[in-house]
Amino acid sequence: MIVAGFGFRSGATTGALQDALARAGGAAGVTHLATAAAKAEGLAGLSAALGLPVVSLEPEALAEQAVMTQSDRVAALYCTGSVAEAAALAAAGPGARLRGPRAVSADGTATAAIAEGLA
Repeated sequence: MIVAGFGFRSGATTGALQDALARAGGAAGVTHLATAAAKAEGLAGLSAALGLPVVSLEPEALAEQAVMTQSDRVAALYCTGSVAEAAALAAAGPGARLRGPRAVSADGTATAAIAEGLA
């Protein structure tokens, strides 16, 4: 399983999400999209465009993940340094690893990270 995790501000466009994904390594091989439950509806456009399901994650699942990036603002809101990284790891399952740190869209409204699961 290969999961693209996302963090984004309200009002982030599908184009910004696509840009963040491209900067993180692209959609090739990705099987699922993931984000915090409170943000899941914001991935509807990207999900439809790519034909991929969205995994919606509760805050506890995000907080349990060891991420590469640490944002104080994001940590205060979501108990993790990176929603994108934590969502990708949590959705990819136990033992998953990140391909790299989160990437930021050119307009700064979206981040994406890709994780590979063991299954």
